[in-house]
Amino acid sequence: MSHGTALLVDDERTGVIKTVMDNNPGMAEAMAGRIVDEATKFVIAASCSQGQNLTPSRVVDEGWHALILHTHLYHRLCARRGGYVHHSPGYNPRNYDESILEHTKTRIGELGFSVDADLWGPPGSDPVVVAAQCQHTEECAIMPMPPDPRPTE
Repeated sequence: MSHGTALLVDDERTGVIKTVMDNNPGMAEAMAGRIVDEATKFVIAASCSQGQNLTPSRVVDEGWHALILHTHLYHRLCARRGGYVHHSPGYNPRNYDESILEHTKTRIGELGFSVDADLWGPPGSDPVVVAAQCQHTEECAIMPMPPDPRPTE
């Protein structure tokens, strides 16, 4: 199985991990790395899952926020398998839709990635407290933009 670490080159991954740690003082580097890896898998899955509603857990969303801040990296990551994945915040941190998270984890697995299940649980079961205060549900699920039909240069 592939892991998130294979999806980003070392310098890119290190930079995103640092962003997660900066946003969450005191977070262990290993935990930040796990979060970045899951967020990377989520973005890849969302970018190539046209017509499917996918959403991250609150912990994984923290890594997604960090990826987005690295705009060039994020753009390339989305383009690898599909379209750009926009972030639509769900501002109620208590939102939780088990079925959409299960669907998302299944889709990640279908793409050949392992899933770090500890980072995909319901609110209150998270192994770490994160700064992200959004929890996505069906109403704010992620829909990728279709790929740009123009050739890239």
